[in-house]
Amino acid sequence: MIVSFSGIDGAGKSTQIAELEAWLSQAGLRTQLLTFWDDVVVLSRFREFASHKAFRGDRGVGSPQNPLHRRDKNVTAWPVTLFRLGLYFADALHLRWKVREARRGDADVVIFDRYIFDELANLPLDRWPAILFTRLILKLAPKPDIAYVIDADPVAAQARKPEYPLEFVRCNRDAYITLARLSGAMTVVGPDSIAAMKTQIRNEMLQALALKAFGGEARPLSASAPNRANISPGELIEP
Repeated sequence: MIVSFSGIDGAGKSTQIAELEAWLSQAGLRTQLLTFWDDVVVLSRFREFASHKAFRGDRGVGSPQNPLHRRDKNVTAWPVTLFRLGLYFADALHLRWKVREARRGDADVVIFDRYIFDELANLPLDRWPAILFTRLILKLAPKPDIAYVIDADPVAAQARKPEYPLEFVRCNRDAYITLARLSGAMTVVGPDSIAAMKTQIRNEMLQALALKAFGGEARPLSASAPNRANISPGELIEP
């Protein structure tokens, strides 16, 4: 089974992935974790180096004690966007091979920390050329059995992981919700406490595992309507 986690920086993906891995392991299931940037993206080190040299942004992971000013996916000049289209197409092709390889492995559940969706969310999805390209990539890339989008209040997420301007984080969050509608096969986990979000993720997993156990295929989970972002910066949010 292939499971992916997507969402804005600071939404809580890492926390929920760790919770899911521990729960599946306790149930006796073998898991494998793949990180999209490290395990799938084509020429990731070169792309990071080139981005840093071209845009002069900070490197690393931001925190409240160490805020950063990254300049990479938030750069939206049209030459950069055109270049991204070629890279994202190459990543989708490589993703097909990685998923095929993962399905042949001995893991019962393969978890992707980010997926092709997280690249598509960087595109201007309010413009028809980007929408057409997105639809092409969605057909080309293998569809996970479950694709989670961890939603969050942009203000709270940006406070937890200060790397990009708040306006970009808001636009990025809207792009994920638009992408969920375009794909028709993503589960939006609305902003809530860590425990409540964990419960929703487990319930979806139980349903998919039950279908697999009885010889069925996990049905595409239609995108649920996102809850109104209601987490304040003071509440528990993990990276």
